[in-house]
Amino acid sequence: MHLSDRVTGGVLVALGAAAAIAGSRLPAVPGQEVGPAAFPLLIGSGLVICGALIAFGIGRSFEVPEEEEAPPGPWRLGGLRALVPPALLLFYVLAADRLGFLLTGAVMVFVAAFALGARPRLALPLAIVAPLLVHLAFYKLLRVPLPEGLLAAPW
Repeated sequence: MHLSDRVTGGVLVALGAAAAIAGSRLPAVPGQEVGPAAFPLLIGSGLVICGALIAFGIGRSFEVPEEEEAPPGPWRLGGLRALVPPALLLFYVLAADRLGFLLTGAVMVFVAAFALGARPRLALPLAIVAPLLVHLAFYKLLRVPLPEGLLAAPW
């Protein structure tokens, strides 16, 4: 069963609006600039924006036809690509304390990007930049410590 983009986008808009409204009702924490409402508001707003873009068909011309969807390179996983995210989560649980967030995140981003069709020249810079940005957001904005491991963050 195929759903139209308008229905899918509308559902995402509704889900994002519900998350943002519910998050905005969370009480503030005394003495902190960023409280528990920040993350649901951010995620909800992002879902609303993405849902609206999908519903209005913006970016549809950039989609690759389904016949040409096979990933480049040696990883022709087919239906097994659905197992990549759970395998990477298991890898994170097992390796994050020893390797640290930055190295574990870099491996995870590279493997996920490459397995899902990115070329190595895109997957490698993404694997370097994405964990740094996520660590920065968790450390500075949310004040959540992440495992340091073998490579400490520069901040």
